[in-house]
Amino acid sequence: MQKTPMALRKHVSIFGKVNAGKSSLFNAIIGQKAAIVSEKPGTTTDPVTKAMELVPFGPIVLVDTAGFGDLSEVGKERMEKTQGILNRTDIALYVIDSNSFDPIQYKDTIVLFKERSIPYIVVFTKMDLLSKAQKNWLQETYPDAVFTDHRNDAGISQIKEKIGQELEKIKGEEDSLIGNVVAQNSLVILVVPIDSGAPKGRLILPQVQLIRDCLDHGIRCLVTREDELSQTLKEIEKVDLVVTDSQLFKLVSEVVPEAIPLTSFSMLLARQKGDIHQFIDGAKMVDQLKDHDRILMAEGCTHNATHEDIGKVKIPTVMKKYTGKQLHFDFYTGYDFPHNIDEYQMVVHCGGCMLNKKAVIHRLSICQDKNIPMTNYGVLLAYLNGILPRCSDIFTKR
Repeated sequence: MQKTPMALRKHVSIFGKVNAGKSSLFNAIIGQKAAIVSEKPGTTTDPVTKAMELVPFGPIVLVDTAGFGDLSEVGKERMEKTQGILNRTDIALYVIDSNSFDPIQYKDTIVLFKERSIPYIVVFTKMDLLSKAQKNWLQETYPDAVFTDHRNDAGISQIKEKIGQELEKIKGEEDSLIGNVVAQNSLVILVVPIDSGAPKGRLILPQVQLIRDCLDHGIRCLVTREDELSQTLKEIEKVDLVVTDSQLFKLVSEVVPEAIPLTSFSMLLARQKGDIHQFIDGAKMVDQLKDHDRILMAEGCTHNATHEDIGKVKIPTVMKKYTGKQLHFDFYTGYDFPHNIDEYQMVVHCGGCMLNKKAVIHRLSICQDKNIPMTNYGVLLAYLNGILPRCSDIFTKR
């Protein structure tokens, strides 16, 4: 991995009416022509994403979306994709064509951002087409907005500066996987299985992320397979935490002494990106499942399933054995969340390594509003193996 993964970057998304100048602004911010620009309304169909470095803040993702008010035949589908982007946006750029400004639509759009607690920056484009009186009115009425025109990029640096200021407000230690779980100079053992889920010569993303997070916070980490774990523990005098792949919970818990804290990669992700307590409460609801209940297995990425796949094979098998019930499982992958969520009695979510925090929180809030328990792969497997109190204890100690 040579670049910061998309899921670890703050998402800055551009919204506005069709032909408001969103794609032109997108290209100007990233400094290259990545989005198609045309006078024809509705040119941007699918969201366009671009990873970039925002100096001095750091890595972000910039997203260009289809415009509001798209009346084309596929406009409804485009708007659904734009709504999906809204649900995982950290900062919104609201782009307005100053030559066709609609105060009512402005208020309605601002409400969308506020309902989702999304900080926003208003950008008026095409200011060179206005009279002096019109310019003065807009600048006096919306003093916090940024004003741009076709003749120069004077407003672009101001936009970048404002984005950085807003991102600094939401940047915090909570984005760390392990930095505020164990102290600096702690020793953590990572138990990494080598199976079909880990391509030859590579580790999977959560493992790589945790290793880097340990390095960032001055935490020593030692990586071993489950077969060597027992000998590794004998050779090390003091271990502050063992982190294992969730599917090895039962095996590893029997090897690691009770005095040594234990958790999983997935549980660390659950804490970093969501609400660990909501995930824990959700796991306990597995005892309430009945015959023919429907379970949604949700993954934030698409990958080829194998006979060892944890979401499609292992967890459903363990749940059926634990409950003794005839349960029905549906599998959903990707960035969006199904609209028929109220048809399920439980949602079991992956670690979310390919989703940003905003997206995971949004999914949790949907389930909470509909009173549907939602849990996480690692949290659920810890519960089903009877070791959840031990594996979640590390999150309440500090």
